[in-house]
Amino acid sequence: MPETKKMLDPDPRVWDFETEYELGQDNIRPFGLDIHNPVFLISSVLIAAFVLVALANQEAAAAFFGWLRPWLTSTFDWFLVLSVDAITLFCLALIILPVGSVRIGGKDAKPDYSYAGWIAMMFAAGIGIGLLFFGVLEPVYYNFSEGGAARPLNIDASQPGNEYIGIVGTIHHWGLEGWAVYAAVGLSLAIFCYNLDLPLTLRSAFYPILGERVWGWWGHAIDTLAVFATLFGLTTSLGLGAQQVAAGLYEVFGIEPSNTVVVLLIIGITAIALGSVLMGMDAGVKRLSEINMVMAVVLFIFVLLVTGIGTAIARYFNVMVDYVLLLPELSNPFGREDTSYFHGWTTFYWAWWIAWSPFVGMFIARISKGRTVREFVLCALIAPTAVCALWMSTFGGGAIDMLNAGGAEGVKATVIDSYKPEGALFGFLKELPLYSIVAPISLVLIVIFFVTSSDSGSLVIDTITAGGKMDAPVIQRVFWCTLEGLVAIALLLGGGLSALQGAAVSTGIPFTLVVLIMCYCLWLALRAERAKM
Repeated sequence: MPETKKMLDPDPRVWDFETEYELGQDNIRPFGLDIHNPVFLISSVLIAAFVLVALANQEAAAAFFGWLRPWLTSTFDWFLVLSVDAITLFCLALIILPVGSVRIGGKDAKPDYSYAGWIAMMFAAGIGIGLLFFGVLEPVYYNFSEGGAARPLNIDASQPGNEYIGIVGTIHHWGLEGWAVYAAVGLSLAIFCYNLDLPLTLRSAFYPILGERVWGWWGHAIDTLAVFATLFGLTTSLGLGAQQVAAGLYEVFGIEPSNTVVVLLIIGITAIALGSVLMGMDAGVKRLSEINMVMAVVLFIFVLLVTGIGTAIARYFNVMVDYVLLLPELSNPFGREDTSYFHGWTTFYWAWWIAWSPFVGMFIARISKGRTVREFVLCALIAPTAVCALWMSTFGGGAIDMLNAGGAEGVKATVIDSYKPEGALFGFLKELPLYSIVAPISLVLIVIFFVTSSDSGSLVIDTITAGGKMDAPVIQRVFWCTLEGLVAIALLLGGGLSALQGAAVSTGIPFTLVVLIMCYCLWLALRAERAKM
């Protein structure tokens, strides 16, 4: 009997993982495919049906999703916020507790990737499109929304010392708590796969409490829900990215944005993602991730230089202090008066991060073998918070300073006068020197982030639907990559931004319970691994 099994389950019966796993997989291989029959079949059929229904009833879909998102976020706000609070505290505890010394893959495991490659892939999969889409939009919107309706904690941005409250509110959504969700799911999958020799799929993390039932319908239900959460969370970002690319094409080439243009963009960029899929992880997503990280750094340094390094550094430290001081109040779901910020943004973000967590969690689990628990959590939690805050502070803060000085007409036109969020970044860049060079570079950067998200997302969904197999036939990833594009098209045509956000929230809320239980199972596994050491 494997020692790890003894520690997780005191059942004295002889346990043969290889036999039990093969009996439970129910894999079928038609046409050379390697699919986990119930999960693949149920997921693909239901998602394909959703695409057809949404495209055939676009007005009804738009009305439904327009109602769904606000109802969900106002009804389950307390559950989402308290759950994310608990997950964050759990991850922070892992850094300081003795279990932080446990190494993913065992004490002799070595990392497969350098720090630079590892962090680049983690960032590209987790936040790329979001930084570019929301980096200017969110801080400006919170500061200058009509009547101050969206200001965090109803703090008046016009008062001295509160000039950057919009940045603080943005960091809250892109910082510690969101990355804690990714870290919890990613670490759970990594430990159960590389330390306990279970397949890399969501069901494996529930073995301590479900036992052999993870190979049955309980496991099928968990993995199917993970597929839905991953797909709809991912297509939300892909839809936002396509809208921003369309806005960029208008700014750079004068091409008028329309639904037709957005659909063609999704088709074209999905085709590029398919090429990346066929090239494999090292030649495809890893290389693209490194390229877009370099481009993102170059863009950031350019903005930093032209808006003032000294001002940016002082602003960054000020907003980080405010963020730390206000975090307990921002994380409290009760007695909130800033309902537009809280319901319209925070609860949506937590549902969106959770919906993304199977995708990003599984992806970073797959590339994190050889790292200790403490190293994993620090790199997946603390460092991204600092970097996201620096980006938002530099871009959003630069735009706020321009607006307060009476400039930034492009930002004012897209965020304040009329809400066109996809154009906020280009409206900001238009105020800076070398716009004719910087705008096309930004456009290419958005496309590459789009491609890496689609590629890595199809890899994750394929791994889940193949029962945890990491070497499933490439044609399956091609299938899921194509389906991602179709879902993004269906959501955009059937309600636009509201449909994208509604789909993410509707899958993120039920998956929240899954993540909470995963944290408990992870704790059991880490205690067992620590005892072995």
